[in-house]
Amino acid sequence: MLILLFAFTTRAGDEFCGTTNTAFNAGEVVTMKVYYTTLGMYVAAGEAVFSTSLERFNGKPVYHCVGTGSSYPFFDNFYRVRDRYETYIDTASMLPVKFIRNVDEGGTKFYDNVTFNHNAGTAVSTKGVFKIGSCIQDVISATYYARNIDFNKYKPGDKIPFDMFLDNETYHLYLKYEGKENIKTRYGKFRAIKFKPLLIKGSIFQGGEKMNVWVSDDENHLLLRAESPISVGTIKVDMMGYRNLRHPLKSLISFR
Repeated sequence: MLILLFAFTTRAGDEFCGTTNTAFNAGEVVTMKVYYTTLGMYVAAGEAVFSTSLERFNGKPVYHCVGTGSSYPFFDNFYRVRDRYETYIDTASMLPVKFIRNVDEGGTKFYDNVTFNHNAGTAVSTKGVFKIGSCIQDVISATYYARNIDFNKYKPGDKIPFDMFLDNETYHLYLKYEGKENIKTRYGKFRAIKFKPLLIKGSIFQGGEKMNVWVSDDENHLLLRAESPISVGTIKVDMMGYRNLRHPLKSLISFR
């Protein structure tokens, strides 16, 4: 339903290569509620759930991260969504080894299955074999990788670039750091880190820096809110529940 295309002045490979995961645990589950707004009115459109588990892939330990999104029955009448994204991330390098996308949005269905061979510099998808650069990410692996970024190293306006493989193409994206602020969400009030990810233009989202994202200003860097204009109105996503965070959610100031 909503997949954030995170994209930071270094070149891809500095922040997005060789990090150690300190932000999330296997077993983490985060629930987001998606709202559609138009003419100042909020309509609950659906939910997205992100979960992680520890598994093995080709004999190596991996994080199996799954993001699912579905619209509520009422909203199905306007735009039905049934999405499932999966990535398998090497726990040592934090790079994806396999990515699966199975989506149904507004009656349009799409399936892709990508295997990454970082040593050979290739991505093998259902459409063929494609060359990739070092430290390539997919849609889901990038969001988990970005949670390990040390935002204290940057000042507002800094861009942190990375490369993403999607639809058999490599996209050069970035995340623009906006600073820190307090934000009040449907869950509660938080100290937050704000940034703007460069988006790939699609059927729903406009391309460019029009999305705002807030993550918790603590060791979890948990997604709290994302907001973006769409063709008609605005989409807003709020974190509404979590289980098995790696660290205490110290950024929470008060419940709503």
